[in-house]
Amino acid sequence: MKFNIRSLFGGNRVVWTIFILLCLISTLEVFSASSQQIYYAANYFDPIIKHVFTILLGVVGCIVISNVHCRYFKMAAPVLLIATYVLLIAVMFTDPVNGATRQIELMGQSFQPSELAKGTLVLCTAMVLSALQTDKGAQKKALYGVMVLSGGAILLIGMENLSTAAIITIVLIMMLFIGRIPGKQMLTIVLSAVIGVALILIVLLGLGKVDDSRQAEREAKIAVGEQVEEKGDGGIFHRAATWRNRILSFSEDRPDEAKEYDYENNRQRAHANIAIARSGFWGRGPGNSVERDFLSQAYSDFIFAIICEELGIFGVLGVVALYVALLFTVGRIVKKLANPFPAFLIMGLALMLVVQAMFNMLVAVDIIPITGQPLPLISKGGTSTVITCCYIGAILSVSRSAKKIEA
Repeated sequence: MKFNIRSLFGGNRVVWTIFILLCLISTLEVFSASSQQIYYAANYFDPIIKHVFTILLGVVGCIVISNVHCRYFKMAAPVLLIATYVLLIAVMFTDPVNGATRQIELMGQSFQPSELAKGTLVLCTAMVLSALQTDKGAQKKALYGVMVLSGGAILLIGMENLSTAAIITIVLIMMLFIGRIPGKQMLTIVLSAVIGVALILIVLLGLGKVDDSRQAEREAKIAVGEQVEEKGDGGIFHRAATWRNRILSFSEDRPDEAKEYDYENNRQRAHANIAIARSGFWGRGPGNSVERDFLSQAYSDFIFAIICEELGIFGVLGVVALYVALLFTVGRIVKKLANPFPAFLIMGLALMLVVQAMFNMLVAVDIIPITGQPLPLISKGGTSTVITCCYIGAILSVSRSAKKIEA
């Protein structure tokens, strides 16, 4: 049998196109936004070479996953779920970096278990919803199954990364709604979520007072791109001060005069706002950002602000359109599928990417407090970029191998 390289790139062409465009935008904007890393590395091409290598590794992962028949995803679920919980527990015993224990060293590489948890919990939720689906919707016990499988992981993630836990929770609630769980249960979930948010705010505003002086110094170092490593940092609620400061900083009254603005304590938000204000209609052009030299995490958490500054309104709308197009394309794929499991799976993965992108963009334009969420497939990343590419591979696998509804 003659090998055909085109067969490696099977699946929905629109998804492939969106994926490639996002990777190209990432290469361009990360190269532009990495001026601080270039300065510290004393090597002009070192940061972008590493990023391109990570993207290429992600593309390989995407190709491999896209060529795996989607029926095998169910077989991988138990292994992935066990690995997720083991890694989430193990990472709690590592030394904090920048005030949080989010990553663990595996084979010499930093790995964030929460990135694996995102896809794993979507996969498990898809399995539960599809297994308990009836003509009238999901059975009542579907909700309990999802809670048992995902509740512990969300709590473990939330202790160190509240925004990631929130994103996972939002996506799973959306999947439960799409899976047509009983209306009373859906109402209970929504009310519980509202009450939960209120309680979290109350707890944060109370517990966060413990570390305020120390936290202010730590946040100032992080804001200028300085890495902070700490040991034995304050117990289970040691992140409360960080979350509290971000909420209070976001909710405080903004001065009318620029000279009255507190730049030292609001450095990231200030320079992100300046980058967007400077963009104008057409933008300053690729590679011409000014705020990249002052905005920490310009290549990651705040890359959308750099996109605004360099590419203007058309670049911004183009990036937003790519994420929206991905969601709508997945929706069209779902309508053609004969079985519920692959449909729930790829819809959940698409929602995960789009909701995370929304969080990143809303932070950049100063609509919600800083969350530390990267822009999927665009922000500079390590294993998170590779895993996100694998999620795209899973979507492509379903589009090419899942059983379709006969016309």
